[in-house]
Amino acid sequence: MAGVGVVAAGALVLSGCGNPYQSEVVEGTEINTAYNEGFMAFNSNSSAGNNTANANIKYLTDSASSWAYYDNTPELVKNTDFGTYEKTSDDPLTVDYKITADAVWSDGVPIDEADMLMQWAAMSGNVEGGWGPAATTGYNLITATPEVGEKEITLVYDEPYVDWELIQPLGVSAHGTYALAYPDEYADVQAAWDTYQSSQSDDDFTKYTDAAKKFAEGAKEKVISAIQDGDTEVLTALATAWNDAYVYTTMPESPAAFLTAGQYNLLDTKEDEYTTIVANPLFTWGESPKYEKITVRAIADSTTALQALQSGELDIWSGQPTSDILQLAQSIDTAEVQQGIQASHEHVDLTVNNGGPFDPATYDGDEAKALKVRQAFLKTIPRQEIVDKIIVPLQSDAVVRNANLVSAADTVRYPVLTEANGSADYTDVDIEGAKALLDEAGVSGEIEVGFWYPEGNVRRGQEFELIAASAAKAGFKLVDQSEPNWVFTDPSAEPVNPHDATIFAWSQTSLAVGGSDQIYACYDDPAAKGGNYMGYCNQEVTDLLAELNVTADADKQTELLTQAETLIWADAVTIPIFQFPGLTVSSKNVTGVKQMPLSPDYFWNFWEWAPANASAE
Repeated sequence: MAGVGVVAAGALVLSGCGNPYQSEVVEGTEINTAYNEGFMAFNSNSSAGNNTANANIKYLTDSASSWAYYDNTPELVKNTDFGTYEKTSDDPLTVDYKITADAVWSDGVPIDEADMLMQWAAMSGNVEGGWGPAATTGYNLITATPEVGEKEITLVYDEPYVDWELIQPLGVSAHGTYALAYPDEYADVQAAWDTYQSSQSDDDFTKYTDAAKKFAEGAKEKVISAIQDGDTEVLTALATAWNDAYVYTTMPESPAAFLTAGQYNLLDTKEDEYTTIVANPLFTWGESPKYEKITVRAIADSTTALQALQSGELDIWSGQPTSDILQLAQSIDTAEVQQGIQASHEHVDLTVNNGGPFDPATYDGDEAKALKVRQAFLKTIPRQEIVDKIIVPLQSDAVVRNANLVSAADTVRYPVLTEANGSADYTDVDIEGAKALLDEAGVSGEIEVGFWYPEGNVRRGQEFELIAASAAKAGFKLVDQSEPNWVFTDPSAEPVNPHDATIFAWSQTSLAVGGSDQIYACYDDPAAKGGNYMGYCNQEVTDLLAELNVTADADKQTELLTQAETLIWADAVTIPIFQFPGLTVSSKNVTGVKQMPLSPDYFWNFWEWAPANASAE
């Protein structure tokens, strides 16, 4: 899952120069990469699409149309090839964004202020319609409708948001979302697209883009007017399309559902198998890619992936390895192996609002009883055994992670938080302590726990077996509820998480200070719960994390983090296990592959990938 990071912001460096664009795509080239899960949604900003596998594809297709990105140092790099942003006031915090490139969507429609304004509407939580973003952090502090000009937008914050430079006011297209909300109005464009699909002629492609531009003129005006005037009917239709119409695992009929804003266009996708993108002929700004096509295959089994790489069917792979997988990777003579620590951490969450064993409602609203049951369960999780058996063989100095809000890489804050947060109560498995807590709660007999992990993930399957064996000693019976599609993360499909416990990782996408409220804050509306799939609500934690988002003083930030961290441990709703060991394996037939600690992992510099011994044509 793609989550917001909680480490100090990195330095800024400038990128690029003003030279005219020259394509470096090598005709006829294709590269096959892999990830352990398949693409399932094109809008990675929505709750339904908030998944690293989706974010990877969106990065490949749209990252050229962002104002900044992280390199693998990691440092934040300004993307001046696309546009500029400038803080023009501290009180109130005011930031101006301008698109300076002649940037267009993949249908030839200019990227402009309508797209930026709709991103604010969707992400802020301050616009009617029922938008379901994965996170509103930062955007929620912009309550006044932003002023827009030609390819410009001005964001004015109610409070001084500490991570303002990480706000990127662009997501899916405004006119494409309008088309998905009102498909009848899009009929002429759809017909032109269908004709082009049949002929693949340049003339028919031009007719398609001409029809799209004509449609977009009116559609963009309607989007802007609806947001500025508060037109609930149109906003509801737009929000519904934004939430739902970009969720798919096979290519949709409407091209409006896959409009891209960068080096590549979406060509094909097949559920749990692959997603293929192709060089965008309309891309003329930013860094040119070298490969004409990139296919990202969904391969959950690491052995299968490495066998494919060894046989030449795969060029790049990164996954969740075991010691056997590392040995296999190192035995491939034709591969380069890169190891490192990733900014992702494994954890177990307990659901507190689904009528299960960790929900107070199960005990007639008795919060204290439910808390003891949760504490008892967490005491059975063999974190040290998991690290010793699964992670240490990959990373000899691996240790158990004991903080939720910061990683051990934060050498200043991590010791402070872990000393105070109460994690010491869960250092070792304590079966007798767990039984004592259950006795105190008056809970006897076998306690059934529906436990989810992503089906096909070998490492998490091993973790499940270790947890199940340990928990059984205290009277917990784990029921395997694994499935591959992360359905519980989609509020439109499952507003309440049906699983009692889930195990997955939060992957940092940035070095933000704040943002943890998307996971741990109270949410009244299930459609706007961000990444809080537990149903967790502690108002004091919510308030502390909200204050953190607007606190610039480093010492005060540490104080707020420590208070929130301690309360989260006291509520026994989640427990961290380990930081991810990174493993990236690439064929020697491709150059430019560089490991990256943050999401999107090795995809971060895809434009630098090149066929070995090949030259651009």
